[in-house]
Amino acid sequence: MNKHEEIITRLYTGLKNLDAEMMLSCYHEEATFQDPVFQLHSKKEIDGMWTMLCSRAKEFELTFDFVQADESTGSAHIEARYLFSSTGRKVHNKIDANIRFKDGLIIEHKDTFNFWRWSRYALGLPGYLLGWTSFLQRKVQKEAMKNLRVFMNRQ
Repeated sequence: MNKHEEIITRLYTGLKNLDAEMMLSCYHEEATFQDPVFQLHSKKEIDGMWTMLCSRAKEFELTFDFVQADESTGSAHIEARYLFSSTGRKVHNKIDANIRFKDGLIIEHKDTFNFWRWSRYALGLPGYLLGWTSFLQRKVQKEAMKNLRVFMNRQ
């Protein structure tokens, strides 16, 4: 395992153990994060997101595999199962992570997953009917950022 594969493994081991501090040690000071719900432009926001998600996780299970990395980029496949806090519904999310490194740490982290599939699990019928629309995705993004701001202001 090379040093960047070790960083990816450390990141997802931290998530599996709901250890936000371990996860944050993997990110560069100038890191960004993007997925279908969050678009974060600072390590402070990334810190807030992982701390919030780890502290609120219920019935959480995570597996990861296909960890690969070279000198500048890396990737992994993640499967997370948890209760979505807003609805109490069980979610099974399949995620592909693409990562860029700088100075041996994550500088850019982009997760992709099927938002419609996720919304069917997380939101039920509204997700099934509207999960494919940009309207619902924007609504979820706004709510997630609002929750993140509230959480960070309480820290």
